Amino acid sequence: MGTDLVRLFLSGDVMLGRGIDQILPHPVDPALHEQYVRDARVYVDLAEAANGPVPRPAGFAYPWGDALGALDTEAPDVRLVNLETAVTAGGDPAPGKPVHYRLHPANLPSLVAVRPDACVLANNHVLDYGPRGLDDTLRALAGAGLRTAGAGRNADEARRPAVVPLPGGGRVLVFALGMSSSGVPRDWAATAERGGVHFAAAPGREAAARLTSRLRDEKAPGDIVVVSLHWGSNWGYALPAADLDFAHALIDGGTDIVHGHSSHHPRPLEVYRGKLVLHGCGDLINDYEGITGYHEYRDDLRLLPLVAVALEDGGLQEVRLIPMRARRMRLEHASDDDTRWLRTVLHRTSAPHGVRIVLAPDGALTATP
Repeated sequence: MGTDLVRLFLSGDVMLGRGIDQILPHPVDPALHEQYVRDARVYVDLAEAANGPVPRPAGFAYPWGDALGALDTEAPDVRLVNLETAVTAGGDPAPGKPVHYRLHPANLPSLVAVRPDACVLANNHVLDYGPRGLDDTLRALAGAGLRTAGAGRNADEARRPAVVPLPGGGRVLVFALGMSSSGVPRDWAATAERGGVHFAAAPGREAAARLTSRLRDEKAPGDIVVVSLHWGSNWGYALPAADLDFAHALIDGGTDIVHGHSSHHPRPLEVYRGKLVLHGCGDLINDYEGITGYHEYRDDLRLLPLVAVALEDGGLQEVRLIPMRARRMRLEHASDDDTRWLRTVLHRTSAPHGVRIVLAPDGALTATP
């Protein structure tokens, strides 16, 4: 890759709370306020029953497993993570939510291990432990030198992009938005007086116009704009017309990459006017191993999406998808059979949206228009 390109790692959902937090060196109180599970350590037990023992305590880098070496080999210029976990040892569980995720601040080195350049917080778990949990999260991430987008102490902060400078000049601007369709509560929206997330009730024309107006104000020559969206259903491959229209409106308005997440498995890829839309990157780190149901979607299979775009105009140059599998609460390289399964499903679901998925000689998947 030449210096006229920028390569980005665009992660799916990273959930370092609950069972993952419990295997790290400094777990929070394991008590949960769920209907069926009252102790976060149960999720570790389920993983062990499915695939074997999990070290306790595990090292901070343990959940990332083989992904760290794969990312170092790929050497992206920018690493973007959707962090779906409050970083707090306190706060009160958000009422009315069936699931709450939090990571003890002393376990934050587990996130730092992947060396993120920015963390997206516009999702349906960042306020799982209320306003105090959000304040603790923002403070902890800032203290670790991590940029954030999509949540803040007021609306201005929540709407502000994370700005990642590039070594050769130019910047990557990361705007983040959470939507009702992914489970973000309406009352989590940041206001002038209250902290929260950058929120949109639906992927409509007005929401697209507001966001593209802001990105045009911020974008300068040589900048690459990523809009990171927490949206859509947990399961399934069908793409609602409203989502397609919204992604297209963002690209028409100056977005270079649409980075979608929230689904528990990878969803179709699309190329529109030479720009990439990742409609759903799928989960990356979580404690779902051993939970039954929806097996047809193979949510144990994960992807490391790596995208190269031209600095001159943000045009898509390359997409590589590194297949991984979650096992014993860590990521490992997917088997050849699992990689072929992912290729078949992603090709079938992405082809109607102008993308072919090909198995590369090195075992990665590539996406081409």
